[in-house]
Amino acid sequence: MTTTFKDRAFEALGHVIDPELGIDLVNLGLIYDAQLTAEGTAEITMTLTIAGCPLTEWLAKDIHDELIKLPEVNNIEIEIVWEPAWNESMMSREARMELGIHS
Repeated sequence: MTTTFKDRAFEALGHVIDPELGIDLVNLGLIYDAQLTAEGTAEITMTLTIAGCPLTEWLAKDIHDELIKLPEVNNIEIEIVWEPAWNESMMSREARMELGIHS
């Protein structure tokens, strides 16, 4: 079975852990999309839990370090968006349970 670039990117980004919450960005629901251009640029669309997050540069480095391991990726561009606004319902069930959120 062939996986898409988005599937492989999300799998790789599952290794990027938010150090404050101890949960990966995918399960937190922060990664919205991942596309690959013909030139090999991984275009990541994501959000943050709060504007002005002090971890933005740290997370960008970890995202780069994970995605550059994929053989088809030559460059990474991260676009941070605020729409749709992130909320707790975007987290996976496992992430909500781990954080003690029972909604």
